Amino acid sequence: MSSALIISALASGVFIGSVLGLIGAGGAMVTVPILVYLFDFTPLQATTAALAVVLVTAISGLIPKFKSQDVLIKEAVIIWALGLLTNVGLGSVADLFSDQVILIGFALVLIGAASSMLTSPITNNPERKISNLALLLLSLVIGALTGLFGVGGGFVAIPVLIIFFHTPTNKAAGTSLLIIALNCATAFLVKYEQWPQINWQYPVIIAIAAIITASFASKLAPALPAVHLKKGFAYLLFFLAAFTILTEIF
Repeated sequence: MSSALIISALASGVFIGSVLGLIGAGGAMVTVPILVYLFDFTPLQATTAALAVVLVTAISGLIPKFKSQDVLIKEAVIIWALGLLTNVGLGSVADLFSDQVILIGFALVLIGAASSMLTSPITNNPERKISNLALLLLSLVIGALTGLFGVGGGFVAIPVLIIFFHTPTNKAAGTSLLIIALNCATAFLVKYEQWPQINWQYPVIIAIAAIITASFASKLAPALPAVHLKKGFAYLLFFLAAFTILTEIF
């Protein structure tokens, strides 16, 4: 391992951990392009390694959320279980898609995620349950994103829980982390054939740095302006999406 790449891996882990700790979602969305463009991973290798990185980081972020009782366990497990069809199904055939298709599709996911983060949340509304149909659709979408693109789906779950179902922000973020952990664990196991083909040295460094950073970032999150953080991250996702599309087309 070169010293430059080790430093890059540490910096990447700090950034990914900050994103997960402060926002509660988006870790895989920056992990995949980092592994592809900085560490020369193939898209399939990057999405597989990203699942592992985000999985362990999400688990570390869940600990304080469980202690503060900000995780809706039943809802998270239901969303994960309902999404198994698309998660496992698309994850098992991901190797059939070309690198260009995966990366351009991933870029479109980034655009959707960025747009959702720029949507203003509804406030001062009572908490209510999710309808069965909406819950099913949400679960299938999140499962598809995880299985094919290595994305945990937190960026879909959080705005849906907050905007449409008026779940308190703290509970939405905690529940999102559990959904991410469950979905990433499932998709990672499905892609077991990719494990031997991955150089795990850099993902491990990234994961360790991300875990440490996320633990500190989650404590700072309540004192920071969440709206500005999400807007800044959304603009970063737009940039990454544009860069990915231009790189693959030209």
